[in-house]
Amino acid sequence: MAEDPWEASAGWWQAAFTDGADAEYDEQILPLAERHLARATSVLDVGTGEGQVARRAVAGGASRVVGVDPTVGQLDAARARGGGPDYARAVATALPFPDATFDAAVACLVFEHIEDADGALAEVSRVLVDGGRFLFLLNHPLLQAPGSGWIDDQVLDPPEQYWRVGAYLVEETALEQVDYGLWLPFVHRPLSRYVNTMVANGLVIRHMEEPAPPAGFLARAREYQDAVTIPRLMLLVAQREARA
Repeated sequence: MAEDPWEASAGWWQAAFTDGADAEYDEQILPLAERHLARATSVLDVGTGEGQVARRAVAGGASRVVGVDPTVGQLDAARARGGGPDYARAVATALPFPDATFDAAVACLVFEHIEDADGALAEVSRVLVDGGRFLFLLNHPLLQAPGSGWIDDQVLDPPEQYWRVGAYLVEETALEQVDYGLWLPFVHRPLSRYVNTMVANGLVIRHMEEPAPPAGFLARAREYQDAVTIPRLMLLVAQREARA
């Protein structure tokens, strides 16, 4: 039987994107999560990986933080790194908690890998208390659509540089090579699919951010220097409406 790609990639992810290895997490994603989770007392981190967002929630003052992930290799690392959160093995479409358990939930670069986004968003809404907040961070669906990227066209006279947007309206799942021998599934959906599903499940958008790539990332990725006005990340903050 072929190895689960998420188990196979756990060590790669931990080495490349955690514990100070990735500037986008350190300079942008983790500070955003901490800022928007401020004053939350009970937090659910969906797709927690090795727990770096969950640990930030604890550091920010939450008294109860639970991270869920289906990957054993990630949860083992999360527990070994400690920091206060509890962890459970679960998928986003079947969260093992009663209704109205948490006053905040966060999903960080997770929904790009979930086939049943509708089911997962319904579950997030279900476990939030009325008035609870949901932090939804993902690769920008428009500007990071498949086939998007910085184009330096030297054929034209004069040469042109521009950001090409790929097939934004086409929903698709594709295997992408993230490292030698490692392939992971990525699901692209237009932003409207996420927003409409959230609204249908009582999650009303209250805030949105599209931050520019941080300085540390630009220093390592020279090809982005001329695309500094193109966001790679998007944050939506939604609030759970009162149940009828």
